[in-house]
Amino acid sequence: MILPGNASCQGCPISLAMRCLDEIENPVVAMPAGCSTVIAGLHPNSAMKLPVVHVPFASTPAVACGLSEAYKRGGIKANVIAWMGDGAADIGFAVLSASAIRNDDIIVIVVDNEAYMNTGTQASLSTPFGARTTTSPMGKKQGRRNLGLIMVAHRANYVATATVGFIHDLRKKFKKAGKIGGFRFLHVHTPCPPGWKFPSDKTIEVARLAVKTGAWVLYEYENGKIEFSEPGKRFLDKKNRLPLKDYIRMQGRFTLRDEEINIIEEEIDEEIRILSNLKKSQNNKNHNGNF
Repeated sequence: MILPGNASCQGCPISLAMRCLDEIENPVVAMPAGCSTVIAGLHPNSAMKLPVVHVPFASTPAVACGLSEAYKRGGIKANVIAWMGDGAADIGFAVLSASAIRNDDIIVIVVDNEAYMNTGTQASLSTPFGARTTTSPMGKKQGRRNLGLIMVAHRANYVATATVGFIHDLRKKFKKAGKIGGFRFLHVHTPCPPGWKFPSDKTIEVARLAVKTGAWVLYEYENGKIEFSEPGKRFLDKKNRLPLKDYIRMQGRFTLRDEEINIIEEEIDEEIRILSNLKKSQNNKNHNGNF
């Protein structure tokens, strides 16, 4: 789905995720400005082997919805994908939320590198607590927004988290999303070497460490049920997790004391607790007919 020799940085995780689009049948991409736009390039010199429509930040899901409806009326089978970074998900969140509520027949893929990387690493709502960016030079004082849980709250047809660290799991989820109708949302963790300040040959190691320390939880939500994904299941239990400081200290964007790392650890524990409680309540509903 992407040609060699493209304009991505060395070790770029977004280009790795782009390669997995071949799991989705007849993909057509609506893409706002960002790192992905630079990688894809502009007609007639695009690096992508599929149709790409470059759109304004806030309109990505709306354009994708329009394309999906147009293809249907023309009798053309296509999976229309709104492909965006976490920055575009910030700027276009109202449109994203409305698209989920309408159950538009599109796939939304957010490649999350936890900042506005293309414009010089400004903090986004996905930037974690303590991370230094050009707009949070002393470290961000707030935690990150959890887009996956927000989409679960919208009761989207399909929600999944994935990472370039476990490509087989990512590919499986892309393929599954391509076979389901309605609104589908995939949140893909994409550690950025220049933005996070780690060597470009460590992308996969950092991505896997995020899962093994609990910093990125892998799950699927479908038919009202949450299921945790196999690559990360054992790390839901705190005693099986690797130390979070191993993950934090691989990245030059963090200079955190132990008590500050504990704040992030508490956020991780809370996310896992919320997801686990949702899973339990769904199981109770299935067995008892109510919560």
